[in-house]
Amino acid sequence: MIEDKDNIQFELTDELIEQVELLIEEQKDRELRKLLNEFHYADIAEILDELDLEEAIYIIKLLDSETTSDVLMELDEDIREKVLRNLSAKEIAEEIEELDTDDAADIIAELPEDRQQEVISNIEDQEHKAEITELLAYDEDSAGGLMAKELVKVYETWTVAGCMRRIRGQAKDVTRVHSIYVVNRQNKLIGRLSLKDLIVAKSDHKIADIYISNVDYVNVHDDVEDVAKVMQKYDLEAIPVVDDNQTLLGRITIDDIVDVIREEADKDYQLAAGITQDVEADDSIFDLTKARLPWLFLGLIGGVGAFLIMEGFQDAFQKYAVLFFFTPLIAAMAGNVGVQSSAIIVQGLANDDLKGSINNRLFKEMLLAALNGTILAIFLFLFVWVVDGNMNTAFAVSSSLVAVIIVAGLIGTFVPLFLDKRGIDPAIATGPFITTSNDIFGILIYFWIAKLILGI
Repeated sequence: MIEDKDNIQFELTDELIEQVELLIEEQKDRELRKLLNEFHYADIAEILDELDLEEAIYIIKLLDSETTSDVLMELDEDIREKVLRNLSAKEIAEEIEELDTDDAADIIAELPEDRQQEVISNIEDQEHKAEITELLAYDEDSAGGLMAKELVKVYETWTVAGCMRRIRGQAKDVTRVHSIYVVNRQNKLIGRLSLKDLIVAKSDHKIADIYISNVDYVNVHDDVEDVAKVMQKYDLEAIPVVDDNQTLLGRITIDDIVDVIREEADKDYQLAAGITQDVEADDSIFDLTKARLPWLFLGLIGGVGAFLIMEGFQDAFQKYAVLFFFTPLIAAMAGNVGVQSSAIIVQGLANDDLKGSINNRLFKEMLLAALNGTILAIFLFLFVWVVDGNMNTAFAVSSSLVAVIIVAGLIGTFVPLFLDKRGIDPAIATGPFITTSNDIFGILIYFWIAKLILGI
């Protein structure tokens, strides 16, 4: 299917779904094929997501493999898994043949191990089969697991005229030609070639005379998040992948990196919400429970801890009952400030733009927290004084707020930095972990300062 087909106006409607279902029921294949061929493969995938499994498989088998291979990549993972389970190894292999090596490897990797070998054995293109097998050997979170083998490369010894002929042959297998890479006789990456320089150069010039030696690249074993940072920093649409000997192995394109960034953002969002594993709304109750329960237990422990702290200050409650009513406010402020501080640090770590030492960062956060806390404490002081009529009580509550905010800001800053240093995803710090810990520390500091000031 032509990739640049204009489908901006596509809208998935109940009428369209009903029309597709009716054509399937009446087995009007010609009309159904004509209807679907008007849509981009991403739109067809959206239609299939709304059909039942049998109807989706019917369409997959009806359309040509060139179209349905792309449709499969756009399907929801759960639906794709069910569709593939109902296709034969030969049918899957026919779809694989139409995909770029990275997408083909991704689909095969989702299959059970015994089916993987069966599908691979049914791939007729031996070169395609070998390249897919190579990609499957890499860790899925590495550059090797993300790269595609399709690229355009030229040798430094070629002439411009010979280079143009060979590029035409290579470009047929490449969906988008982002860059032309230059290698030496040993297939080691030595530079890149500007299309403009290639066009304006004389036909008898050697590539060695016109290529650009400055080229960004990543190692095949680099983590995908590091690859994403490099491409984001230098605004790259594609980046070559090399091994430890600088041998050119493949390339990673921006569409794959966008998927990585989106998946990482989803994971961080779930961690921040206190969900420990990748789940979706349609997952089973058992899977959702496993993902949520650990952090809910942490919240329960935090609540028990707060209860024990407050029980130890019963004498303060008996003499100054008003302190009890400000406990939720203190706990909420501690949690909010901690989450704010940790969120900023986590964002900085993700974007790789945190500068300076940890001590400087903590000192800056302490000053910021002190300023915010003082401003809020002034308003709180006036409120408590008006409500309770006791200046000492107002001073105790407001000064406690300043101390709680400073401590919460320091914890919210230190914890994600500490986790990052230990190789743990710092996004975990923005969730219930920070909120619960700051609730406990906040209540403890609140009553300790109040008791000190009021002489209880």
